[in-house]
Amino acid sequence: EVTKDDPDTAFCTLANREELNPEEDSIHHCLYQFTRNETLTETNKLLCDVCTQRHCGPKNNVKSEKKYVYTNAKKQMLISLAPPILTLHLKRFQQAGFNLQKVNRHIKFPEVIDLAPFCTAKCKNVAEGNTKVLYSLYGVVEHSGTMRSGHYTAYVKMRAMNNHLSDLVLRGQSQASDTEPVKGQWFHISDTRVQPVSVSKVLSSQAYLLFYERLL
Repeated sequence: EVTKDDPDTAFCTLANREELNPEEDSIHHCLYQFTRNETLTETNKLLCDVCTQRHCGPKNNVKSEKKYVYTNAKKQMLISLAPPILTLHLKRFQQAGFNLQKVNRHIKFPEVIDLAPFCTAKCKNVAEGNTKVLYSLYGVVEHSGTMRSGHYTAYVKMRAMNNHLSDLVLRGQSQASDTEPVKGQWFHISDTRVQPVSVSKVLSSQAYLLFYERLL
């Protein structure tokens, strides 16, 4: 879908990205890199329909003449609709020659994360004037082993029902909520074994999937 936004606000976010200094090997750094502003030049230039029609005349003549106009452009991927449930999937493999190699290093992630620096300034389901889009961690999937074999385990927080989250899922409404992590007990689940664990144990895991529920 092509939209014609105001060029002055097209690349603006709910919160100032310039104030961010994301620590490397953190989920904030991953999100910052994923949503960074890119310049498309040379072989990555954008095919511009408007420029092509202006240069070649009516659209019905363009294909026959095969004259296309490419132009430099800016590209940025931002969140336009904040989801009730945020699922972050970390890429845990990299190319090593002709083989795939698992990435085992620890990626830091918080109990509460603010998506505002990664949301468009006109995010559809964020109330006007809000500069925070907060999420609380409630689940983690961890993989141990190699690319060929291994074992999946999970960390899940047992907590009270989040009425605010229910409103978001059922009615799409967003109201003010607490900015603290949702209170509850964490459990580690491995096959049929379930045991309580501390939040520090959860935050030290090598996350493969992260699950957050929206607070604000």
